[in-house]
Amino acid sequence: MRKGAAMAMTDAQLETIKAQFATLKERSAFYAKKFADIDLSDVRTQEDFQKLPFTDKSDLRDAYPLGIAAVPPEQIVRIHSSSGTTGTPVIIPYTRKDVEDWAIQFARCYEYAGITPSDRIHITPGYGLWTAGIGFQLGAERLGAMAIPMGPGNTDKQLQMMQDLESTVLCATSSYALLLAEEIAKRGIKDNIKLRKGVIGSERWGDKMRARIADELGVELYDIYGLTEVYGPGIGINCQADSAMHIWSDYVYLEIIDPDTGEVVPDGQEGEIVLTTLQKEGAPLIRFRTHDLSRIVPGPCSCGHNEHPRIDIIFGRSDDMVKVKGVNIFPAQIEEIIRFTDGASSEYQVMIDHLEGRDIMTVFFETEATGEDLERVEKQMAALFKAKLNMTPVPKGVPLGDLPRSEKKTRRIFDNRY
Repeated sequence: MRKGAAMAMTDAQLETIKAQFATLKERSAFYAKKFADIDLSDVRTQEDFQKLPFTDKSDLRDAYPLGIAAVPPEQIVRIHSSSGTTGTPVIIPYTRKDVEDWAIQFARCYEYAGITPSDRIHITPGYGLWTAGIGFQLGAERLGAMAIPMGPGNTDKQLQMMQDLESTVLCATSSYALLLAEEIAKRGIKDNIKLRKGVIGSERWGDKMRARIADELGVELYDIYGLTEVYGPGIGINCQADSAMHIWSDYVYLEIIDPDTGEVVPDGQEGEIVLTTLQKEGAPLIRFRTHDLSRIVPGPCSCGHNEHPRIDIIFGRSDDMVKVKGVNIFPAQIEEIIRFTDGASSEYQVMIDHLEGRDIMTVFFETEATGEDLERVEKQMAALFKAKLNMTPVPKGVPLGDLPRSEKKTRRIFDNRY
């Protein structure tokens, strides 16, 4: 591949897409309307494919409840919905093959993380319409490992079962993994915990948080990737050799685009992840904009599995940016500054207010520092914000454990201006 080029679509991927396109409009009223003015038989190359319009979450909301379905209702064996709390929900139908394919991908994730049938997989993400809990369970059962389907909450019971059943793998959001790690340390039961791996998903997390969880639980941590619209978690994971996540190229076709122009960017350049499903029957997705920000990691992986492209950890989302004092700020940038602030722990919360005609951004962060040491930490954080983002917030250190913990995803930025 020439330097600066975008990843090439494989012959197998192109042939799969062309075969799908041959009957897509017949099977899907959604795509018959979306591609009404496009002859899909004209898509013969990667360049042709990249001219197709994107699909976005708003398209799927407009198709509520089952307008996205590309199969008759009698072939739908399950539905899932995205975890968003606002607006019309997105409903995704699954056929029997979709569920089996998802299990295959998830089991592959476990295998790449070095998890085996002898492991006992402690599953804390939620069940129900959300794809998380049941996805982790499907993969465990496909692998042949013991699934312990706890779901979220009831930390006392979680820790009791973790000890009694000798769980070896923890599946959780980063927020809940941290909460469990803190409780284990507080109760002095680390010697009773048999965990060796942690599979973490559903929200981005910074390096300091990652280090705290790994150190306090004594585990290897793995980032699992996915979203409800495209199966759910399990379409990719990092391997034991590297922190970049392998994306299963036999099930999804990956592109990275400039979120402003929509143009595909060269490998290695940051942009927005766009995914196309290659085998999904119930709700195939063509060029779906995830709004997740990452980059393709070029070059081979030392694990030897080079048939699947790799993406970096998720930096953030193109729609979770806030603008303060004319500066565009992403959570990943805040987490990077916290990482380089000596004395600051991983947990933070940002409050943005408009007072007396100007924006005020307050960054609450946890720290063990007090008195003059706390002042030093706050000044260093303010200086780092000024140097890296050319704006100065109001840093406020609070004691460890003061900021809220969550059993699901933790909301960290509160914009009170609107």
